[in-house]
Amino acid sequence: MSLVEKLALGLVIVFLVVAALRLFSAPLKIALRLGINALLGFCALWLLNVTAAVSGISLGLNFFNAILIGILGLPGLGLLLLLQWVLT
Repeated sequence: MSLVEKLALGLVIVFLVVAALRLFSAPLKIALRLGINALLGFCALWLLNVTAAVSGISLGLNFFNAILIGILGLPGLGLLLLLQWVLT
């Protein structure tokens, strides 16, 4: 393979990578945002469980709860607490 062919192949690969990133940029942003919100929801659940001895309120640390709190925020936390209160 000559130098010209290697450069042409490299340019085609770079073009395809840039095209794929531009095509999937919106779904990747949404997925990244959902992941960050889930991580923040998990941190909120962890903080709630750390203070459970003082407050008497605890929820399970699982992916569903973290996603719900991450997406809905404080109303999601209230919804989970209300659901726990109703079901117990």
